[in-house]
Amino acid sequence: MIKIKTDEQIGLMAASGKITGRILNELAELIRPGVSTMDINRFVEDAILAEGMTPTFKGYNGFPASACVSVNEELVHGIPSEARILKAGDIVSVDIGVTNKGWISDAARTYPVGEVSKTAARIIKAAEDSFFRGLELCRVGHRLTDVGHAIQACIEAEGFSVVLDYVGHGVGRDMHEDPQVKNYGEPGCGPKLTKGMALAIEPMLTEGVSDVRTQNDGWTVVTLDGKLAAHYENTVIITDDAPWVITLDE
Repeated sequence: MIKIKTDEQIGLMAASGKITGRILNELAELIRPGVSTMDINRFVEDAILAEGMTPTFKGYNGFPASACVSVNEELVHGIPSEARILKAGDIVSVDIGVTNKGWISDAARTYPVGEVSKTAARIIKAAEDSFFRGLELCRVGHRLTDVGHAIQACIEAEGFSVVLDYVGHGVGRDMHEDPQVKNYGEPGCGPKLTKGMALAIEPMLTEGVSDVRTQNDGWTVVTLDGKLAAHYENTVIITDDAPWVITLDE
């Protein structure tokens, strides 16, 4: 069942989203060669706690950290480690959730580490561009698959592959709510977008094949062919007018 949020609930989510967006922006300055993925996690956790809010991911289904930090061929759910040191040419996605008085925002970015290859730069940009292409369809009256279709078209036009096994989702008091928000599919299907829907829209794409697998740690999802992956996510509120992206710190 899709849970429609009240104005009060959306306000609590928006306060969380402002912090989420700010932290993700600040990470662009932290992420550089020589930084460990645990350094990123510590920064995220400290920043959330300093605001009197809670890191949503920590302990969620047993996840051991406050941020998912995924490097190169790792698509999502990478576990931070002191031993994983970023080097020039890497790309790293950071996915975080922030809970404010029980209400959640969820967002992710993929960052270059120093100078990166043209392909790496292109896949990072394609992840972001495809989100905003889908966002254009996030208006009352459109159907959910209109969003996914637009995302898929953008990704494939750049020569990359859409991951089929992982999708976006509704978000609110629970991190994963109905509906699923697929990054692919035919337009004109699924529920109509309605004022008060809160959606975590998150294009996930790969340089090569779309197939992925989970590593032995039970969390880290990697591309089957070892090629690059990228991830870009925001929490979006459907309004009577333009969609409200609450996790962009502008």
